[in-house]
Amino acid sequence: MPPSHDQNAGATHIRKRSDESGGQKRDLSYPPLPQPLTVPVYDNHTHLEIEDGEEGLDYREHLDRASSVGIRGVVQVGNDVATSRWSAEIASREPRVLAAVALHPNEAPKLAAAGELHEALAVIDELAARPRVRAVGETGLDWFRLPDDDTRDSARAAQLESFEAHIEIAKKHNLALQIHDRDAHDDVVATLKRVGAPERTVFHCFSGGPELATVCAENGWYMSFAGTVTFKNAQALRDALIQAPRSLIMVETDAPFLTPSPFRGRPNSPYLIPHTLRSMAETLGTDVGMLAAQITSTTELVYGTWESDPIRIEA
Repeated sequence: MPPSHDQNAGATHIRKRSDESGGQKRDLSYPPLPQPLTVPVYDNHTHLEIEDGEEGLDYREHLDRASSVGIRGVVQVGNDVATSRWSAEIASREPRVLAAVALHPNEAPKLAAAGELHEALAVIDELAARPRVRAVGETGLDWFRLPDDDTRDSARAAQLESFEAHIEIAKKHNLALQIHDRDAHDDVVATLKRVGAPERTVFHCFSGGPELATVCAENGWYMSFAGTVTFKNAQALRDALIQAPRSLIMVETDAPFLTPSPFRGRPNSPYLIPHTLRSMAETLGTDVGMLAAQITSTTELVYGTWESDPIRIEA
């Protein structure tokens, strides 16, 4: 098993955002700072290890900008062994960061094909025991990127095996579960019911409509809304937001992806949460401060507080 301290853990970035612009020129400048919030909130899902933009921001620059506009802290999320190690390490020494660790659903088929899935899951289990790791995620099912060849069935099976293992890891360590659900609503819900969902289950970047919001509400599952809820073509998401109980709502960036309007397509960062939050408040017909207070309370209920001293780990 690899050592608990990763050689990449101190790096500013350990991966770079891939260009998915389809050959179109993308504005790579970070948007200006928004008007600060009067009541602070948390970004409960972000990827600060990814370099993006004309000049990639150090994670501390992201956090400083976020603090200046009323973002109290973030949950830094891993997608594989390396990024999960990095996330756990940064959380151990940065009081504004808590960590989530997991293998992304799209990683599972590759690891299974190489005979490395069980070993990788064992590392996630080990990292999940660290004090400032407060969630297992992002895990789940992604039927959008399944291969169109004879490996399709095995890829589905690997994703399901990995998802079920992550559910058990979350329950073992009494952690929240952050779910990646893309074109797989029915199978995600069925798996959670079959295996038994953790007490705190979060649909990261909620992508369903009112029907899925109703299912989540019936089961006490949390719904985290990203910048997509501000997009003009996302009325189904806004309908879901209206349908969702306020006590089950959170907010996130999924940075550097899913930048909210009016800056869609540009690099995202936790400091842009106010745009999403204000859009959500407008949809709900409520005061921004009242919604922020509710979301802050819910986020601390799901992940605990950020105030505990970071755990120092010697290199």
